[in-house]
Amino acid sequence: MANPTLQKQFGSLPPVDGTVDATLSTANTPVAMGSDTPMTIGGTSAKTAFLLILVLAAGSWGWTLVSDTGQIDIPVWWFFALIGAVVLAIVTAFKPQIAIVTGPLYAITQGVLIGAISHIYEAEFDGIVIQALLATASVFIVMLVLFVTRTIKVTNKLRGIIIGATFGIMLFYLASILLSLFGTTIPLVWDSGAFGIGFSLFVVAIAAFNLMLDFDLIERGVQAGAPRFMEWFGAFSLMVTIVWLYIEILRLLSKLRD
Repeated sequence: MANPTLQKQFGSLPPVDGTVDATLSTANTPVAMGSDTPMTIGGTSAKTAFLLILVLAAGSWGWTLVSDTGQIDIPVWWFFALIGAVVLAIVTAFKPQIAIVTGPLYAITQGVLIGAISHIYEAEFDGIVIQALLATASVFIVMLVLFVTRTIKVTNKLRGIIIGATFGIMLFYLASILLSLFGTTIPLVWDSGAFGIGFSLFVVAIAAFNLMLDFDLIERGVQAGAPRFMEWFGAFSLMVTIVWLYIEILRLLSKLRD
């Protein structure tokens, strides 16, 4: 949901090599149809920070909506909010022009969801939330440094592998949800054994490399003179990836501490 949405908008752009292909000025893509106020790195960064602040604020509220008395379970409203978040994400993916509206709405909705689920994890594993937050921030910084220094270059081959793996994980999660409706679970994967931990490590790695794709595609969008509204769309994509990374790290830490 993160990078595949950006890939839809920027997929036709060439890799960044210090110059922008002149043919982009005549290409029939959303990026080529720029405006007088093009997308910037600074603008995208500011909007990303704004959306993440919304996530944290809404998360604090979502935390309070889960009761501490007795056994803590996922509340019913959580699933309705999840459906709303999925709808907002899909609409934004196909209509990036409205990301200025749907991005903040998604951030608030997702923040409430994350706050509630974080409270449940914290009730079972004391201190796990702050560990997950610190780990997520650390992974983000490391991936940004690796990207800026070009220690890892985003090639077409790497891009294809990461996007393929991301869609594979999405399909696996969807299949798991459908099976759970019939009272069936996939063995080993959700357990705290070696296989389950290994699977979580793999998913965390894919989520981390999705950050690379976000950085790369935003950079190429800026160099191609993408319209200003794409800053909101780029910020939305980064926020989705960061939230996904946090959830997967939270799940990994819970398996390690179980």
